[in-house]
Amino acid sequence: MNIYSLILVLGIISTVSYVYGRKKALMSVNGKISHLHSLPSHYGWYAAMVGLIPGLFILVVWIVLGSSVVDSLVLARLSETVQTMSRFEVNVLMNDIRNLAAGDAISGAVTSQLREAADHYTHTSRAIFTVISLSAIGVTALCALFGIYQIEPDLRSRNQLEAIILFSLIACSVIAILTTIGIVSSLVFETMRFFEKVPLTEFIFGLQWSPQTALRADQVGSSGSFGAIPLITGTLLITFIALLVAAPVGLLSAIYMTEFADRKTRGIFKPLLEVLAGIPTVVYGFFAALVVAPAIRNTGDIMGLEIASESALAAGLVMGIMIIPLMSSLSDDVISAVPQSLRDGSYGLGATKTETILNVILPAALPGIVSAFLLAASRAIGETMIVVMAAGMAANLTANPLEAVTTVTVQIVALLTGDQEFDSAKTLSAFALGLALFVITLSLNFLALHVVRKYREQYD
Repeated sequence: MNIYSLILVLGIISTVSYVYGRKKALMSVNGKISHLHSLPSHYGWYAAMVGLIPGLFILVVWIVLGSSVVDSLVLARLSETVQTMSRFEVNVLMNDIRNLAAGDAISGAVTSQLREAADHYTHTSRAIFTVISLSAIGVTALCALFGIYQIEPDLRSRNQLEAIILFSLIACSVIAILTTIGIVSSLVFETMRFFEKVPLTEFIFGLQWSPQTALRADQVGSSGSFGAIPLITGTLLITFIALLVAAPVGLLSAIYMTEFADRKTRGIFKPLLEVLAGIPTVVYGFFAALVVAPAIRNTGDIMGLEIASESALAAGLVMGIMIIPLMSSLSDDVISAVPQSLRDGSYGLGATKTETILNVILPAALPGIVSAFLLAASRAIGETMIVVMAAGMAANLTANPLEAVTTVTVQIVALLTGDQEFDSAKTLSAFALGLALFVITLSLNFLALHVVRKYREQYD
C-alpha cells in the first residue's frame, strides 16, 4: 500500500461514516428533521470528521517524521562505519542509500555493504509504513464508529462541526506562520555560519565577487572574494530598466482600459494582455537571447557602439515586458475602485476627461499605483531565467546597460547547482545572498504597505 491508497481508504471510511451518521440522525427522529438540533448533513459530516481527522494526523506525522526515523534506524545499523565520517560524508552516504533503494544512480560504486544498507532501508521503510497505515485505518474506523455512536437528536453537530472547521483554519494559519519562520530561520542560521568564515564588511562593501575557492592553499584563487556590491548593482540595474518599460506601459494600458475602452474592447484587450503573465519565464529567456539581444547588438554595430552579446539592457527590456501584466492588472483594479462620485463631481465642475484623470483619478489611486509599482519591482528583483539567458553570469560592477552583468538570484542558482559541501564559504554565501534578497524585497513590500496606509484615508 502506498500513501495514495491509504488516503483513498481513509476517504472511503469517512464517506461510509457520513452516510451512516446522516441515516442514524434521521432514524432517531423518524424522519422529522425539525426535531433535530442540526441538519442531517451536519450529523453526517460530524461522524466523517471525527474519524478522518485522527487518521490524517497520523499520516501527516509519518510524512513529516518518517524519513528521519528511517534514516536514523539505518545509520544506527551502520554506526561503526559512520563514526569516522564527517556530516557531509554521512549525508552523501544516506543519499546514495536512498537512490540505490529507489533504483537511481549513485555517486560511487555499488558495494555489498551499500547494497545491504539499501535493502535494509527498503525493508524498514515498508515495515514502518505498514504499521502507520494499519494504525491510521484502525484509528479512523474506531473514531468514526465513536462519532456515529454519539449521534442523537440533541447533539449539537453543527456547533461541533464549526469548531472543527475553525480549528482547521487556525491550524492552516499556524502552518503558514511556522513555514515563514522556518524559511527565515534557515537563512539566518546559515548566513551566520557564512559570516564566521567571511567578514561582514567584506560581504556588504566588497567590490569583487569570485566565490570559486580552491581546494588547496597553494592553488590560484585559494581565497575567494565575496563582495556582494556587483551583484546588488546588477540586480538594481536590470530592475530599473524593467520598470522603465513596465511602469508607463502598464499604467497607461490600465488607464485606457478603465477610462476610455468600451466593454467589448476591454473584453478583448485585457485577456490578451494577461496572456503575457502565463508565458513561462524560460520562454521569455529564449526570446531575449534569440531576438532582443542580437537586435540590440546589431543596432549597436550600426551606430558604432560596442555592445556585449549578453547585456543588462536585453534582460531588462524583456523582464519589463514580463511584468507589464502585473503592473497593468494591479493598476486596473486600483483605478476601477476610485468612487464614481469623484468622476461625476469633476465632470460637474466642467473638467474634461483628461483633466479628471490627471487631477482626480490618478491622485485618488496613487497609493495603489505606488504599491503596484513596488510589487512589480519585487517581482523583477526575484527573476532568474531571463538574466541567465540574456545578461550572463559575469559579476561586473558597472552602470552601463550595454555590458554583461548578473544578479543575486542567478548567483544563488550557480552556487547551489550540483553536489555542494555545506561547510564551505562558497556554498554558504548563497544563503547570505538569499537573506540580502529577502531583506530587499521585504523592505519594498513594507514601503508599499506604508504608502497605502498613509494616503488611503484621504479619499475614503
